[in-house]
Amino acid sequence: MGSNSKTIVWFRRDLRIEDNPALGAAARDGRVFPVYIWCPKEEGQFFPGRVSRWWLKQSLVHLDQSLRSLGVGLTLIKAETTLDAIIECVKAIGATKVVFNRLYDPISLVRDHQIKQKLGELNITVLSYNGDLLYEPWEVYDNNGDAFTTFAPFWDKCLNMNIEPASLPTPWRLMPASGSIKKFSIDDLGLENESEKSSNALLGRAWSPGWTNANKAFAEFVEQHLIDYSKNRVKVGGNSTSLLSPYLHFGELSVRKVFHCVQLKQILWANEGNSSGLESVNMFLRAIGFREYSRYLCFNFPFTHERSLLNHLKYFPWNCDQALFKAWRQGRTGYPLVDAGMRELWATGWMHNRMRVIVSSFCVKFLLLPWRWGMKYFWDTLLDADLECDILGWQYISGSLPDGHDLNRLDDPEANHFLSICCVYQLQGSKYDPEGEYVRQWLPELARMPTEWIHHPWDAPGCVLKAAGVELGSNYPKPIIEMDTARQRLTEAICQMQGMAGVALAETNSTNEVVVDNTENAGDTDTNANTVRVDNVENSAIPKTVLNARPGCVSGSSRDQQVPSLQKPSNFLPNGKRPREEDRAPEANPNGCNEYITDGPRADEDLCSTADSSPAKKPTTSRNSFCVPQACSVTSHGKGLLDSDSSDVKQPWEEHGDIE
Repeated sequence: MGSNSKTIVWFRRDLRIEDNPALGAAARDGRVFPVYIWCPKEEGQFFPGRVSRWWLKQSLVHLDQSLRSLGVGLTLIKAETTLDAIIECVKAIGATKVVFNRLYDPISLVRDHQIKQKLGELNITVLSYNGDLLYEPWEVYDNNGDAFTTFAPFWDKCLNMNIEPASLPTPWRLMPASGSIKKFSIDDLGLENESEKSSNALLGRAWSPGWTNANKAFAEFVEQHLIDYSKNRVKVGGNSTSLLSPYLHFGELSVRKVFHCVQLKQILWANEGNSSGLESVNMFLRAIGFREYSRYLCFNFPFTHERSLLNHLKYFPWNCDQALFKAWRQGRTGYPLVDAGMRELWATGWMHNRMRVIVSSFCVKFLLLPWRWGMKYFWDTLLDADLECDILGWQYISGSLPDGHDLNRLDDPEANHFLSICCVYQLQGSKYDPEGEYVRQWLPELARMPTEWIHHPWDAPGCVLKAAGVELGSNYPKPIIEMDTARQRLTEAICQMQGMAGVALAETNSTNEVVVDNTENAGDTDTNANTVRVDNVENSAIPKTVLNARPGCVSGSSRDQQVPSLQKPSNFLPNGKRPREEDRAPEANPNGCNEYITDGPRADEDLCSTADSSPAKKPTTSRNSFCVPQACSVTSHGKGLLDSDSSDVKQPWEEHGDIE
């Protein structure tokens, strides 16, 4: 391309000028037209929560200032559809090329494919680049050319691949492409309304959005806190993790830069024999790996935002009790550690990644609430709400992944035997909040409780409760469900799920159908229960994704985004197409709780989220959507993925939230 070419740079979740492949390519080719397009209607059920929109607004302002310092401003557009907006920009400036950095969530994949196809028909060159990952999803596959479905071999393969992540230089000057097009101010986008501004003002005291601030936060973490990362990360109170996840989500911080800089520390501390530093580095790099894996799963299995990767959960009898869901959201379950975490989220939009595991595990295993309800609530309320990471965490907790938690157990890593769920929550409190300070901070009604009883006040003598001013059932709720009852209900639900899965397996065998199953633990024996588990048999089959194959078509360039091909098990449609509404089967629920709904009246306003994910408070439902009670507003800021709810013994997913 010559210097007279004009290229549209479409910004999305890559709000930086440093190590931005799309921006760099456009700058080398000629004149550039940076644009950010806001299409609320296209967000659908995943319209960003209030605090996420606050961060986006601040980040766009920061990016515009940075681009102006290089000679060209950021054009903001609010439109009905992204495609129409891009075509309007093409015509207005006479552009011959559109470039952008790739996203891997299912919504973006569909949108990007449609845009590439339409622009191609108009003879507009469309090129996409990798600005979000170390390794493209289609570059990592097993020895058979299939997609990995467990983290450990995936990350081992990544670390042994001959790919050298390297940051690109920052453009020092940009030549603007001029044209007549309607531009919007940042306020015109409607990312923040008047009723939200007072609450959002508090966020600025704790967070500084923008790519230059991201670099400062990262530099401070690497130089001052990384060395103690492995030790501090177990503390659920305070800033004990890196606090980088919002910057990574919005693309203000290059993951390649993060990986490279931390690797340099790894080499330095290895030469010094600094074992503590090496342990911290390894944990942090592993956390980056889980972020990579979240994108990898969503790209290769794009249905995971709606249903489990393993199919056995479609027989699980979820308890769609909105009253329980409300109590969980508002931190009124009667279990102090869970309530403290949920009230912190309610008040600030932030929770330590380990707390996210604890509260999500309680939601799924203790209350038997659908994991997708929790996933959507996290999306609505977290400042760093990230769809791929959200999916990964909740599927992991619910036992929906081959290397995730077993749905029917939590293990005590010290005693190495099965404990009741409630005992585990007490142990978690003793381990991660040993003095009870975190609980006291977020549950002031328990502030005077002695440390001995603060994580299980229902066991405290009456005189202790009276001295602490605690009246169970009055100023602090009694446990929302008794321990034995919760454990019995979980056991019964799992038995019911296994029974229905067994019937389905028998029916399948009677029809002589061949079912693909690429899990490793089919027919595992549960030594505790002396029964055969059916979690990973036929009904857990995962559709194989073939990556080591020539793509059907690649638009723009050989490095453009490729689409995986699915081998067709008996229960999947060809070409990975989504089934029609009349053909799709939602996860069965014997209690009559159908999580897929069509258009209808919204849930009770009282059963609402703490952050509104719709500017008009309209129900975020669609014909392929699940029902989640929602939406009201609260102050928020946050970070983190879900972590493991085991402690000393490292589960496969033990550290995956700690880049947050």
